[in-house]
Amino acid sequence: MRMLIMGPPGAGKGTQGVEIARHYGVPAISTGAIFRSNVERGTELGLVVGQLMAKGEYVPDEVTIKIVAQRLAEPDAAAGFLLDGFPRTVPQAEALDLLLAEAGGPLQAVLSLLVETETLVARMLKRAEIEHRADDNEDAIRRRFEVYQAETAPLLDRYSGQGLLVEVDGVGAVDQVTARCAAALDAKVQGR
Repeated sequence: MRMLIMGPPGAGKGTQGVEIARHYGVPAISTGAIFRSNVERGTELGLVVGQLMAKGEYVPDEVTIKIVAQRLAEPDAAAGFLLDGFPRTVPQAEALDLLLAEAGGPLQAVLSLLVETETLVARMLKRAEIEHRADDNEDAIRRRFEVYQAETAPLLDRYSGQGLLVEVDGVGAVDQVTARCAAALDAKVQGR
């Protein structure tokens, strides 16, 4: 299974991505987790990424594409994967298409979690408090929503036009949302 999980910041992509990847027996590949790991370790990439994330900005396409290409080349991703946080822009989506064409298999589904903006802001502020995430202050959160609407939301139309988009209500208990996601994806893959 080769799929993406999409949705605005705080929609639950990380949480649901792990559960859905487990359901299909593929790795969940989160660019956000890769970036945060580099920030925590103080790598060269981490220093650049940390500054961008603190302002609510995206990491440049060429950096993100390179990181994802390296990760998809690892053996555990050969049988499939769930990408979380990539692609976020049209150039990233085009690069992913090329990577998958070279690897011999296109995307099978794009899961989009639907959640209202104010619900997300409240979620993210609570998460920032619990996890002590400096990149989750209200200004950065609202900026990320603006960037998402301008750069990532248009990809939903692209994937809808390709017949890949599966939209699921992202509000509710984690297990309820997971069950809705799995049922919708299973139906999509089985062609129902």
